[in-house]
Amino acid sequence: MSSEPSQNGDEKPQKPLYELLTHTLVDIYVGEENSHYPLHEKLLCHHSPFFASIFYNKSNSSSRTKEFGLPEVDDAAFALFIGWLYSRALRYPEEERDIGPLLDLYFLAAKLQIAALETDIVDTVRAYYHNNETYPGLRRVQYVYANTDEDNVMREMMVGSVARYLTLSDSIPEHWANALKKNGQLSVDIIRSIQEWHLEARNVPDARDASVDRGRNGFKGAVGFSNIEGSSGMEDVKEESEEEEGHVNGNGVASE
Repeated sequence: MSSEPSQNGDEKPQKPLYELLTHTLVDIYVGEENSHYPLHEKLLCHHSPFFASIFYNKSNSSSRTKEFGLPEVDDAAFALFIGWLYSRALRYPEEERDIGPLLDLYFLAAKLQIAALETDIVDTVRAYYHNNETYPGLRRVQYVYANTDEDNVMREMMVGSVARYLTLSDSIPEHWANALKKNGQLSVDIIRSIQEWHLEARNVPDARDASVDRGRNGFKGAVGFSNIEGSSGMEDVKEESEEEEGHVNGNGVASE
């Protein structure tokens, strides 16, 4: 499953909920068990160009039957979508494990072409990590990379956070070092993110410096990249750990 930022132009002006709750309902069947969700057609199509193209297209059989199936979609993600659809609000994550369902909802929002929901999710995930002074763990970043394409907003937010996390650390944790060696795109994206900081040259150590540590500070004279890989100096920077199903493939990317 791949997602890109929705390219739907400017978001539609929001209408009061009561104007969108018309009598016409559509039946959406979700997941392998065909879970049934009757939803207000006008509300659904107002927010989702994906559904509008289905139910407002007279040449489409679903526009006549008012039924449509999403067997590949997870029930939990769709339930979160319904909550947002009728309230335009997301529940703030209480702990890191709540980020996983939000990411699944994000991928669904991209499929349904709902840019406003994508933005709300990115803002919510960003706020969680910032407010808790933590950073996305490797598994979260890999999951996002496995389900998004380049220039995706969630991907850029995640990799920008990781760039800061690794830059402020005195070492590269072993699991991150291994992932960066296997996933060249992630490594390139981290460098791109750092470049976007537009640091002044005077604030960046100069490896051409003739001093013993070549511009590296904090290692008591130890020189060599191996000295900053795998050590533990992370006292002031915390990476959020998470419990998440899935495995890491040969490219260092987590898949479901």
